[in-house]
Amino acid sequence: MDRAAYGTHSLRRTKVALLYKKTGNLRACQLLLGHTKLESTVRYLGVDVDDALELSEALEL
Repeated sequence: MDRAAYGTHSLRRTKVALLYKKTGNLRACQLLLGHTKLESTVRYLGVDVDDALELSEALEL
């Protein structure tokens, strides 16, 4: 991996995006990122708010 091509922020975002894609657990992503608002996490990941909340609620059952 070329160190010049990747920064700490891009790696941080990629890790959480992969976690969300694999698990759909928006709350876990929020906690890992240290966000206080779920909307911030949704915006950070670039996902649709309604889809993210629906998927997150389905997993909590």
